Amino acid sequence: MAENDKNVWGMHAGATGDADTLFLKQNYIGLGWAKIGDLKTLSANRETFKMRVASAYPEMKLGAIPVNAGQLYRFVHEMRVGDLVAYPSKQDRQIHIGQVIGEYQYNPSLESGYPHLRQVKWLKSVPRTHFTQGALYEIGSAMSFFLLKAYVDEYKAAVEAKASTEPLAGAEDETVALVAEDIEQLTRDFILKQLSQELKGHPLAHFVAHLLQKIGYHTRVSPEGADGGIDIIAHKDELGFEPPIIKVQVKSGTNIVSPSDVQALYGTIEGGKSEYGLFVTLSSFSSQAKIFARSKSNLRLIDGTDLVDLVLQYYDHFDSRYKALLPLKRVYIPQALQDDES
Repeated sequence: MAENDKNVWGMHAGATGDADTLFLKQNYIGLGWAKIGDLKTLSANRETFKMRVASAYPEMKLGAIPVNAGQLYRFVHEMRVGDLVAYPSKQDRQIHIGQVIGEYQYNPSLESGYPHLRQVKWLKSVPRTHFTQGALYEIGSAMSFFLLKAYVDEYKAAVEAKASTEPLAGAEDETVALVAEDIEQLTRDFILKQLSQELKGHPLAHFVAHLLQKIGYHTRVSPEGADGGIDIIAHKDELGFEPPIIKVQVKSGTNIVSPSDVQALYGTIEGGKSEYGLFVTLSSFSSQAKIFARSKSNLRLIDGTDLVDLVLQYYDHFDSRYKALLPLKRVYIPQALQDDES
């Protein structure tokens, strides 16, 4: 199959990412609707799929039947071996891009909640900050399975390790209707993208120091250059004599932080309860790094998700320069909408 002929499909793993292990550890993508049974027994037309969905789920709203049946039909009959699939994981906040290597199969014994399966070979995991806001908007579709159209070239380019491309001519951002969860995720993506693009390297250390000041600490930022692995010294008293003293290392890159990096920071911390270590990254930490940190009572890791949490919590106290960098507006969403999407 020629590269340009490959479709790129978006895939979600349930509202809470409950199929993440099935997808990434067992190398499958899958759909639910377990009551329907083996889809290979149905004739290859959409009306048959609609009838089966309506029969298996009599409580389903009439408007949802063709939408859900359409997803199942496309999964079986329109997705082709060789196509690409993009899966935004809720667990590691990466977008995983793989290639379909198997035809449809029905196997409820592998994962009962996701019996409709296709085998995939994962090619690359890409940070969300790599993509434009429009591409993230499209991958945030409310459907479980969908064809990417407007920003498909970005996902193909990501596999080839190229820079992000411009969206296709005439492409619009009216891909899906936003709900509360979409708005929150887009805001988080925006914050991380701005920090990664505008505060590369040492400037991010100054931003983290500013955040720590708003939390209630006095901070000293090391000069740019060789810093011995310590970017910030934080303390509660003005002079920095009274313990505890917090030694902070900041990473602005998108690579997953290794255990050796975390161990190097911990090696600078004196014993006892007078010093603590804080490692801040825009990306994430390897599982081994997390295990190491959990074994140390005076070491804390803050990944991109945790950092955004703190930004949102203390944003109102930021200086104007950082509010200009991260222009956010408070909005109110009906509680009923949030309940429906939970």
